[in-house]
Amino acid sequence: MNKPKILIVTSEFPPQPGGIGNHAYYLALYLTKNGYAVTVIADQRDVDNTEEIAFDAFLPFVVKRIQLKGVRLFMYLNRIVKTFGGLKQTDHVIATGKFSLWNVAFCSLFYKRNTMAVIHGSEVNLRVAVLKKLIDLSLKRFETLVAVSGYTSRLVGHLERDIQVIPNGIDLSEWQVNTSSETKLNGTPVLTTVGRVSSRKGQLEVIKLLPELLKVYPHAHYHCVGIPTEAPDFIAQAKALGVDNHVTFHGTVSDADLKSLLLATDVFVMLSVESSTGDVEGFGIAILEANALGIPAIGSKGCGIADAIKDGVSGFLVDVQDVAAFGSSLNTLLNEQDKFKAQAKAWAAQHDWNQIVKRYLLHLS
Repeated sequence: MNKPKILIVTSEFPPQPGGIGNHAYYLALYLTKNGYAVTVIADQRDVDNTEEIAFDAFLPFVVKRIQLKGVRLFMYLNRIVKTFGGLKQTDHVIATGKFSLWNVAFCSLFYKRNTMAVIHGSEVNLRVAVLKKLIDLSLKRFETLVAVSGYTSRLVGHLERDIQVIPNGIDLSEWQVNTSSETKLNGTPVLTTVGRVSSRKGQLEVIKLLPELLKVYPHAHYHCVGIPTEAPDFIAQAKALGVDNHVTFHGTVSDADLKSLLLATDVFVMLSVESSTGDVEGFGIAILEANALGIPAIGSKGCGIADAIKDGVSGFLVDVQDVAAFGSSLNTLLNEQDKFKAQAKAWAAQHDWNQIVKRYLLHLS
């Protein structure tokens, strides 16, 4: 019996970082484990793509990379050509990422297939009216719309479509590690954010709260792990506030070091905000990864993090500028560590990809 075929067209894919790529990878992996023949079309994102070639070689599914070109138009055309070819040979198509939505919607005009769009947030929160209209028209071409959070679902509520909310997942097997770490981080308590250092991820919002937090927790220290895109600007602002001695930027680290840093953390923090271009936090997978290690979280209201944190159970949701609410939440988490550690782990377990993929399978049968 031939396996049913699925084509995933994505704007990002590992080993390069990105939440959309992380989601596409695990979706492809777990659909493969459930008996589907999966092909992924993704961009080459590194000029020297030896790392991507090595990564793809050991995957249990096929990855077709769009060759990196100096002229982006050639890449766009190549994506469309490869997608046309993929549609000819598949039963189902899943599009994830902005251009992928446009691409698959266009190709579906010529090939009738079972189509699904996975929307994360920023790609449907565009500020340019014509681009917003193009996304709306594209989404109307898809048979099934999946949003990774209730927040993302509301961003496309004007389409008046039935939208399935299926949260992001984690591979729990990758987070079954020792519950202690020899790594020692500066600070008591230790606060940590994992993610690209950028305005959207909210590291600056935490830095802004530090002057008041240090009045209650004078030895608190904030650790930022991830690509240090805006780190120099944030360091300058920390100095201006007089809290630079309480902030450390670690840059990118290995998976093993990341887990060690998280295990040395008291509370994970992600105070994401919407950028001026409409870039938003659609979910916050790093929160679940910290939860899986027993680290509770404090996150911002008004974005997809509201789906990643079960308020009062795996952590707390606060308004970004409400230092009193942040301080109260931090105090509760520190005073009831064992309780919130257990609850955070249980919440993360509900998002294991073995469970999440079942919800996708319901729409692919």
